[in-house]
Amino acid sequence: MCGAVRFSATLTSAEFGACHCEMCRRWTGSALLGITMPMANITWQGAEHIRRMQSSDWAERANCDTCGSALYYHVTLDDPMADNLELCLGALDDASGLSFNREIYIDHKPDSFAYAGERERLTRAQILAQLGISDKEGQA
Repeated sequence: MCGAVRFSATLTSAEFGACHCEMCRRWTGSALLGITMPMANITWQGAEHIRRMQSSDWAERANCDTCGSALYYHVTLDDPMADNLELCLGALDDASGLSFNREIYIDHKPDSFAYAGERERLTRAQILAQLGISDKEGQA
């Protein structure tokens, strides 16, 4: 929002998704709309203004320390997903042309949220199973 942190990225996919977990909703004020991006495809300017918070035993979230804008979500487990960042769509200069293909934590979605269209919809248990995390280990 303020420009203290900027990035350029090479897209590997034009698809994005939504996470409805309670933590993402609190962090962004709604569902997290994000695009998965390999970390190697991102060049940061103003990286000294990125503040990371370990938000669970297996993930961190990053914000701009100047304006507080949400930047990305990152799985910190020893997992193939750890090579990627989930960049917040709001951090992109232009999200035109992207395709909404996935919703996760669909069983945590408030009943007033209703995105139109067909897409993959996964529950919390399905996501945790993909990451090899027990259900007792908590939020994203």
